[in-house]
Amino acid sequence: MISTHIQRIVKSGWLNFKRNTFVSLSAVLVMVVTLSVIAGILLTNKMFVSTLDEIRTKVDINVYFTPNAPEEIVLAFQDQLEKLPEVAEVGYITREEALAEFKERHKNDQTTLDALQELDENPLGATLTVRAIETSQYASIAGFLDGYRASSGGDTYVEKINYFDNKKAIDTLTGLIDGSEKLGFIMYVIFALFAVIITLNTIRLAIFISKDEIHVMNLVGAEASYIKGPFVVTGAIYGFVAAVIVLIALLPLTVWLTTVAQKFFVDINFLQYYKDDFFVIAGTLFVSGIAISCLSSYLAVRKYLRNNKVRIK
Repeated sequence: MISTHIQRIVKSGWLNFKRNTFVSLSAVLVMVVTLSVIAGILLTNKMFVSTLDEIRTKVDINVYFTPNAPEEIVLAFQDQLEKLPEVAEVGYITREEALAEFKERHKNDQTTLDALQELDENPLGATLTVRAIETSQYASIAGFLDGYRASSGGDTYVEKINYFDNKKAIDTLTGLIDGSEKLGFIMYVIFALFAVIITLNTIRLAIFISKDEIHVMNLVGAEASYIKGPFVVTGAIYGFVAAVIVLIALLPLTVWLTTVAQKFFVDINFLQYYKDDFFVIAGTLFVSGIAISCLSSYLAVRKYLRNNKVRIK
């Protein structure tokens, strides 16, 4: 019985979609525009977050040790840091590696290299490079380092911790990451609301066309689901068709955008973002399109029934 009931509603909704060609086309076009904007927000946000993640990998805290620091002291610091849940990675740069990197950075500065040759020994100490899982966690890591070196006698061997040198960059990056996530969500909500309003008015036209049918159904005592259900199903079809159109259109669009973007930027590949996040994008578009259209249809038919004082069971 329930299965038959649902089948009738779905069939009626499909007939509404096919019968009202102009209204269906208008509603689908509205949803295509809305979902295109949502897809654009997803791709842009992904690109921005990926860029910030790339920058994040270049932000770290360096612990510089004095040249006479015993290796066991350095390794003890590394071991304690690796136990912290906030730490993603701890790199160990030996004195010899630090010297080689210094020479490489100053390979075109002969004066500096000559001065280095005058020294009898390596003037550089070992370095620990600490990367956090989240940029917001660097402050707690720096706090741990200060406390640990004081309690373990490391003050004698730790020459410098450059957290405060990088603090401004870390705080800026943290703010950008948080802001990009919030902005993306706010833009999504705003366009979803606009879509509901516009789609609602479009679907009201379809309801007006079917007003005689609604009144007949009301006279014969049709249940609420028989009157509202077909319009909600029709709305779901609008959203589904629009999502399919946008997904298909995104492929050549991302190819073109990638070609254009690479003339001005480096490592911005919209096509790769589209491929990597295809299922996320597709899921978001289908869920958003169907949900927005169904909600718009439900609100439109409910408002029509109230305004025209149509009583339903």
